Amino acid sequence: MMIRLTLMKSGRAKGIFLTIWLVAVLLTGCEREPLPESPLYPLKPDEYPVFADDLDFTGVSGGIAQSLIYLNRVPPDRQFMFDQETVSASHMIESLETFDAFLKTNPSSAELNRFIRKRYAVYRSRGRPQSGKVLFTGYYAPLLRGSLKQSESFTIPVFSRPKDMVVADLSRFSERFEGERIVGRVMGNSFVPYHDRREIEHDGVLTGKAEPVAWLQNRIDLFFLQVQGSGKVELEDGSRINVHYQAQNGRPYRSIGKLLIDTGRIPVEEMSMQRIREYLELNPGEIDEVLNYNPSYIFFSVEDKGPLGALNTPLTPERSIAVDRKIFPLATLAYARTHKPVIDRDRRIKKWLECSRFVLTQDTGGAIKGPGRADLFWGAGEYAEIAAGHMKHNGDLYCLILKK
Repeated sequence: MMIRLTLMKSGRAKGIFLTIWLVAVLLTGCEREPLPESPLYPLKPDEYPVFADDLDFTGVSGGIAQSLIYLNRVPPDRQFMFDQETVSASHMIESLETFDAFLKTNPSSAELNRFIRKRYAVYRSRGRPQSGKVLFTGYYAPLLRGSLKQSESFTIPVFSRPKDMVVADLSRFSERFEGERIVGRVMGNSFVPYHDRREIEHDGVLTGKAEPVAWLQNRIDLFFLQVQGSGKVELEDGSRINVHYQAQNGRPYRSIGKLLIDTGRIPVEEMSMQRIREYLELNPGEIDEVLNYNPSYIFFSVEDKGPLGALNTPLTPERSIAVDRKIFPLATLAYARTHKPVIDRDRRIKKWLECSRFVLTQDTGGAIKGPGRADLFWGAGEYAEIAAGHMKHNGDLYCLILKK
């Protein structure tokens, strides 16, 4: 359901229009923390980092292929912004194809760096204001036990997008709202925010409005599935389905990890996804308070392939990253320098090693905002879960585009 100006004829519709317009004015009138000047800025060739990749180039080619699928869907004159430079979709395609063709020659490190200095413009993220570094976190595709039907063992619904949820594109009302959207629902003659997590999970407000795509065993599993954005559900007969992010309720994302640190329940040096799960399982009486602290709620669809990113193409393990699309053009070739864990046979992290690799900007995330944040997709499995749950390391992020 999309509210259009051409439908604003009835008194009820006029009331909804005025409400949305007022919300838009209030939203754009609120103070926002300004982005640093030139959050993505060009480097001179003598300022380029030394490019090296700690993985096999096959993964880069696989990631590039997914970006090309997306870029070939959009108009060839679609514009992408690198700082003050605009680049067309057709140039983005040429940039990725040229790089991929060169990688297939299996270049040496020296050849790779000469090629990039000669052919590619490199943009660096300004990072966080205090450090100038990008904070890298990780995510993965969890595998959860579930069912297609509700039962005594599987009681927690994985909802699809509700029928009464409305996404209002404010740019339809005025050019000054370009890129702005609000999510809500129509109640009487008013347009109001959509239900938050507490209302959805405790008040049964989605009865008859949203169909479950699967049923899980507990709310903690659902919460972490929503944080990751996609995953797999193993059914009782052993088969698996891919569940993928479909929509979000428009409420802000609030970190329950920060809540647990601020209230002294988990020391900051112990914080990880695994530690949060352990705390909640040991303190079930606090689950409501902790989970409801985050009002954001994710709705899912079932897909043939997965997990899918913001390009609606499959993510490539250890090559796809989530970024702020207002700063980093999606589908872009990028280069990340950060850290990766080394684990022992007991699933414990022995140490963190420096790593550097080419990646693709193929996803977004509710907590990934500004030039100082990036989220690396680790894939699925034991190592991916450990790496994603514990990763919180500073690093550097660069974007590469073929020189015109």
